[in-house]
Amino acid sequence: MNHNASPPPPPRRTRRIVLVGLAVLGIASAAFVVRRPLMMPAPRCMAGRWHGCLDTFNGVVLMTLVTLPLAVLVAWALARLRRAAGVTSAWRMSLAEVGMVHGTVPFLWLTMMPGAGAGIVPGRVSLVPLRDLVTMGPLGTVGNLLVFAALGFFAPMRFAALSSVPRILALGAGCSILVETAQYVLRLDRVSSVDDVLVNAAGAVLAALASRRWWRTAAEAPADRPRPAVGAPADRPRPAAEAPADQPPPAPTPAG
Repeated sequence: MNHNASPPPPPRRTRRIVLVGLAVLGIASAAFVVRRPLMMPAPRCMAGRWHGCLDTFNGVVLMTLVTLPLAVLVAWALARLRRAAGVTSAWRMSLAEVGMVHGTVPFLWLTMMPGAGAGIVPGRVSLVPLRDLVTMGPLGTVGNLLVFAALGFFAPMRFAALSSVPRILALGAGCSILVETAQYVLRLDRVSSVDDVLVNAAGAVLAALASRRWWRTAAEAPADRPRPAVGAPADRPRPAAEAPADQPPPAPTPAG
């Protein structure tokens, strides 16, 4: 008997349980650290006040977390409707649609918040790449990475046409250019920077790579369409037009 043989690797289920436990522990630790800043705007948000709630980063994040159960309920309702229609990937499609909206709209709201001189100071642009990264700081860099992270994560799960890194890069960059253009045109007292576009697009690509195993492929697209109802008549080719029964057959052609 060989006592020097290495023990078998742990089963996949055990590894998943360990990873889920570590993820829950990490989320709980992060919530313990940020609970005080997030709860600061809670009284104003509960009172329905704009100032101090929806015009602050902590207030927007708090409202995003509060509305998370509603987003899950909407995803469940969409998945149930799709399963009733016979769609195979009902849950994945529904979660992707709700995740794109719920994870992107709050960050767009933050980026479109007007500054103190909105409407007074002219629009400003910064077209030199990598110059603003130094002044952006770690918090600003992480925030810009997260602006279109949900879009990059869920879009290829929902649309097979976006299931490639170059297309996600183009999607993130295009959406970021629209945001920067809106900031400049609306004179929100914000700097429209090319570095914001680069970091936003990079965040979308990194998030897309994290969800690559769940990307929707072109082969799955026909299976995700609603199936016809049971007993519905199938489409049949129409028969060729037949001559009336009382019409005599054509006369034979005489031989040469």
